[in-house]
Amino acid sequence: MPGPARRAGVTPGADPLWPQASPGEHRRRVPTLGVTMQAPSVFAHAEQEGFEQVAFCHHAPSGLRAIVAVHSTALGPAVGGTRFLPYATEADALADVCRLARGMTYKHAVSGLDAGGGKAVIIGDPATTRSEALIRAYARFIDGLAGRYLTAEDVGTTQADMDLIRRETPYVTGVSESLGGSGDPSPATAWGVRCALDAVAERLWGTADLGGRHVVVSGVGKVGSALVDHLIEAGARVTIADVSPAAIAAVRVRHPDVTVVDPAEAHRTECDVFSPCALGGVLSGVTIPELHCAAVCGSANNQLTTSTDGQAIVDRGVLYAPDYVVNAGGVINIAEERHPSGAPYDRDRAHARVAGIADTLRTVLARADADGIPPGEAADRTAEDRLAAISAVARLRGSPRPSA
Repeated sequence: MPGPARRAGVTPGADPLWPQASPGEHRRRVPTLGVTMQAPSVFAHAEQEGFEQVAFCHHAPSGLRAIVAVHSTALGPAVGGTRFLPYATEADALADVCRLARGMTYKHAVSGLDAGGGKAVIIGDPATTRSEALIRAYARFIDGLAGRYLTAEDVGTTQADMDLIRRETPYVTGVSESLGGSGDPSPATAWGVRCALDAVAERLWGTADLGGRHVVVSGVGKVGSALVDHLIEAGARVTIADVSPAAIAAVRVRHPDVTVVDPAEAHRTECDVFSPCALGGVLSGVTIPELHCAAVCGSANNQLTTSTDGQAIVDRGVLYAPDYVVNAGGVINIAEERHPSGAPYDRDRAHARVAGIADTLRTVLARADADGIPPGEAADRTAEDRLAAISAVARLRGSPRPSA
């Protein structure tokens, strides 16, 4: 997980969404677009992790319950996806959104992007809770944050949701190409993992050639299945795992020669590279001793369960490619929607920039060697150095322009 946060404090959301609470009132609920918050746990959590803003939204008519966490805007407006999941408790949702938002700060920083770290969650089962009214109410809430946070697609949300959000606010990325956006970010994320594997292969075997190398891809959803396509094209031998039989079947239609293992056995499978591409937490004190691979390089977020797991992987003799370096292809892709020149999104330009992930990973691995630290910590330090440097630049103020 990314290192200590640099910025502190929590501020309420935009004024229309943040009514004043009465003295001693821990919870306030208002009709239409309003706020539900439990002050002691919220403020303690946000202060400990150094967040700029944590905003809550409740809209009773549509059933919307959402949280937006803005970790840092030191490099630019906070950008991060919206997850739509049936969290067991509101506390679980808060912990997840804050963890993910902080990770986005580090991902954007290490990738050289002019964007800050943010994330949002909608609490509920998208299969039963999603509606046009709910998504549009959420979009109004995002619009009320006045550009401090730009949302995007994530687990449980779809491109159709992003297109619907665009009808209410400009503060959304990854909309359909017909609306001027970059579309589905999954192909760019998968391409970024493939490029990261070049750097891994060079480090381990002295060549980027993956021909004959055995890669286990755990999770063959949109990103994992696209990665399998790239690996097969590169001549790799591929094993796949997924909890969804339909996802397995879809890959095998295109690539009947891939082998399949149970998801619980994927990390134990002897291979050259283990590539986790599903949900996080796959590398822990239990699973790391069971690894039988030369490297771990995949798209899943938050692969390390604890702060000590990075050193444990080093001790195991396995090369770990930090997850938020490897999986940055999606955010690099959508950043091209906001090109500094004002040019429209161009897929070839975006994918050429995504290919730079290989160089970023080479830099991180070289720093890990030089500093004698795990690669994850090297990635953190690289991100933190950039955050500190640009924050210092931001304190400069130009002279007032003369009046006409």
